[in-house]
Amino acid sequence: MTPRRTVPLLLLTALALLVGGLSAAPAGAADAGMLRLAHLSPDTPSVDVYVDSVSSPDTGIVLTGVGYGTVSDYQSVPAGTYTVSMRAAGAAATSAPVLSTTVTVAPGTAFTVAGVGTFAQLGLTVLDDDLSAPPAGDARARVVNASQTLSPATVAIAGGSSLSDGLAFPDLTDYVAVPGGTTTLQVSGAEGDPTDLPVDLADGSSYTVLLLDGDSGVRVETVLDAASPGVVPTGGVEAGGGGAAGTSPLPYALGGVALLALAGAGLASGRRLPRRGSTPRHAA
Repeated sequence: MTPRRTVPLLLLTALALLVGGLSAAPAGAADAGMLRLAHLSPDTPSVDVYVDSVSSPDTGIVLTGVGYGTVSDYQSVPAGTYTVSMRAAGAAATSAPVLSTTVTVAPGTAFTVAGVGTFAQLGLTVLDDDLSAPPAGDARARVVNASQTLSPATVAIAGGSSLSDGLAFPDLTDYVAVPGGTTTLQVSGAEGDPTDLPVDLADGSSYTVLLLDGDSGVRVETVLDAASPGVVPTGGVEAGGGGAAGTSPLPYALGGVALLALAGAGLASGRRLPRRGSTPRHAA
């Protein structure tokens, strides 16, 4: 074959490979949203959580043995409506759920479906997670009070803005912009001096600050909702241990915060949900 004929053939081959590669790309991430689950009820035993697509009932997510304080990984799901059901841990999948709700996931949106309140008044609430970028140089944070012990709760940036003021159990705040970087959260109840908690709120990232009841008092976790530049993360990691500051009568199990590992680009690729019966993507 002469060089003059070889060049067009190579170009056509390259074009065919390019077109084939484009057609083989996964269904657009622009058509997907993000969904995760959380157990934020202090006195409710572990549960199994089922997420079922309304339009494709034979597909879904199952998380087994989800305990208090757990925030699951985000799952990229096709846009649509989903039923989220909670059953007692180990209960048959065919048994009646203790609770259920529906959530509609639009392209580019993210939601956390959380079990909240006490066991006697247990409910499912859908949290609208903000994955958009905060102003340059800032982070974004909100507070969820999942602690009966610390109600009402006040959380503020030392020397700066307040994240929550008298937040009752099991309420949450809106996101607020805070200066990005290493800072200190001051956490307090209705009485006593605040307890200081050093945290690193990275520029361009969004966080949920969880107030949780622990064996030694109240503990605080920071959950990374979105990281710059638009990376979707995994669920919560507990803060370290520490003593109460000042003369506060509340025993806080507080300390340094371990930030969450970021999920890979695969979470943004719009993967299909696994079929019921297959291995769950995220087992809590």
